[in-house]
Amino acid sequence: MSTGTYSGRGFDIHYEIVGDGPRLFFFNGSGSSIEAARPLIDMVARFCTVLVHDQRGLGRTDVPEGPYEMADYAQDASGLLEHVGWDRVAVLGMSFGGMVALEFAVTNPEMVQQLAVLCTSSGGAGGSSYPLHELATLSEADRAARYPTLVDSRFDDVWLNEHPGDRALLVPRPAPQGRAALGHHWQLDARSRHDVWDRLGRITAPTFVASGTYDGIAPPRNGRAISDRIAGSIHTEYEGGHMFLLQDRRAFSDLRSFLIGGRGEEA
Repeated sequence: MSTGTYSGRGFDIHYEIVGDGPRLFFFNGSGSSIEAARPLIDMVARFCTVLVHDQRGLGRTDVPEGPYEMADYAQDASGLLEHVGWDRVAVLGMSFGGMVALEFAVTNPEMVQQLAVLCTSSGGAGGSSYPLHELATLSEADRAARYPTLVDSRFDDVWLNEHPGDRALLVPRPAPQGRAALGHHWQLDARSRHDVWDRLGRITAPTFVASGTYDGIAPPRNGRAISDRIAGSIHTEYEGGHMFLLQDRRAFSDLRSFLIGGRGEEA
């Protein structure tokens, strides 16, 4: 593993390169960091050389002044790729990371060798993901009651009592403090304006779109809409919610097959 700092955008972006195999650029989800996503990064690094960064305002990356736009996240990524000398890569994005991956791909289609986007949305006429910034307006009790069924629409008290393993998917991250809280706020704010719908036709790379049947944040219809808009792409639906990658063992196997040269299986 190697670590580094990219400062070409006027602030310090922390990044890591880990693993061995075809080059892959990985985009994290809302409020996440390299450390939070370490188990998944390590899984992908078994068969890919993964470049991953703490996106602006998160983790060990600086918190530049906001507000942010989705284009800012995509430009951070293209600058980082130039910094490390990667001119064309496979791209993987999950949730918010899928939104950034789509923004990056429609802006820089020539840099994308393959594209995999999971549990995400295009915005616009293709449908938007649940407005997570609105959770902050709820009381703590209402937020605690609402969040589980966003992660997976089956996750009521009865389900979680009968499936204790699923409860582990709901362990909350510590709330960011100080300026890091601003970075998280500006990320959710940028997310609320995400819309690549009219530009999806610019993507020409082989594309794998995956959704969880019970996802209350990015429902399967949003994934199908993305796939319908990108020529030659495939959409696969898995048994699970927003974290279907950890719930349906087919999902990671299909993702791996796609990234190392296969196309997965169309549902």
